[in-house]
Amino acid sequence: MEIFLDSASITELEHVIKWGIIDGVTTNQKIFLKEKGVNFKDRILDICKVMDSKPVSVESNGITTDEIVNDARTYAKLASNVVPKVPMLADGSGLEAVSILSREKIPTNVTVMMNLNQLILATKAGATYVSLFYNRAKDSGEDPVKIIQEYVKWVSRNNFSTKLIAGSIRHIKDVEDIAAAGAHIITIPYDIMLQLPYHKKTEETIKEFDAAWNKFLATD
Repeated sequence: MEIFLDSASITELEHVIKWGIIDGVTTNQKIFLKEKGVNFKDRILDICKVMDSKPVSVESNGITTDEIVNDARTYAKLASNVVPKVPMLADGSGLEAVSILSREKIPTNVTVMMNLNQLILATKAGATYVSLFYNRAKDSGEDPVKIIQEYVKWVSRNNFSTKLIAGSIRHIKDVEDIAAAGAHIITIPYDIMLQLPYHKKTEETIKEFDAAWNKFLATD
């Protein structure tokens, strides 16, 4: 399973990338709002530079096929590792955009999806990545664990190379459940990422070992 950081902060990215676990970055409008006044293009370029060749998802603001495709083409020119994000729109215009971009060899991350039907359609349209909003799907009454399990089986059975990203992470337990369900990728906010290495019993055990070592040294 790959791990993406869900952030547009260079500070957050530079901190976590040192851990050696980050395989990509996802961004969206709400994430950029937190950055308060940064130049959008410059920040995307900075993130892409830090990530080297690893994928950086950038969301379109369009709501028509032409708007989405034009945004995607613009973003794709910024850096070779940019992956334009395409919303799953109810009228099918997002799917049409994905189909066009796929023929142009522009990678896409189809986003804001809540059920298996949407994931399947986006895959068939040519998406590189499909993003399930894990907790928002749960809020709507869906079973996101089952969706992940069924999609992973379906995509493998049908020999598609599309990867499933599970996002909308609110708790550290979400990470465990998503990993166990078999998602290809999980994208994790910085505040959740910081909690993952911690376990109370681990810290207690380290202190116990340190105390034992100090006692050993004192008797040498």
